[in-house]
Amino acid sequence: MSKPEKPVPVKLFAGVFFTDKNLLIRAKEELTKAFGEIDFESDIFDFEFTSYYEQEMGKGIKRIFYSFKDLIDPSKIVEIKHITWEIEKKLMIDGKRKVNIDPGYMDYFKVVLASFKTGGYKIYLGKGVWADITLWYEKGKFRPLLTAFPDFKENIYEKVFLRIRERYKKKLKEAL
Repeated sequence: MSKPEKPVPVKLFAGVFFTDKNLLIRAKEELTKAFGEIDFESDIFDFEFTSYYEQEMGKGIKRIFYSFKDLIDPSKIVEIKHITWEIEKKLMIDGKRKVNIDPGYMDYFKVVLASFKTGGYKIYLGKGVWADITLWYEKGKFRPLLTAFPDFKENIYEKVFLRIRERYKKKLKEAL
């Protein structure tokens, strides 16, 4: 018979869209204040997969990923999504977001993004936040789900998530 169990801690990360490096620096400072030390910073990627964000953010959108040293309880992702939304609002210019922060977490099996957008494949977590399972880990590789965003489908971030996963495994070993 199964019984309720405490979840295994997960690795918090944030994918950040930006067009202005100065605002990225401020966003990174705010993220560090909110979630603690960053233990990984990816290269900067050009984001050319959709024009969805251009009206609000402008052209030349870039993306970077940060992971945080401390592991979290996965249920905290709802609160974390709201905190990142407050950071985005703080950095708005003329009522438009110039930084878009997508928090998520990784466990041994998957990468989950937190979203305010609903979808038939997303799981509602509460307080307006849905879980979007984006990648799963199998045989040494991350594989995108059919419903993943176009940039994740291209798998350009695989090396990023493999490096974050190594940090996760090491930190989890220390924690357990």
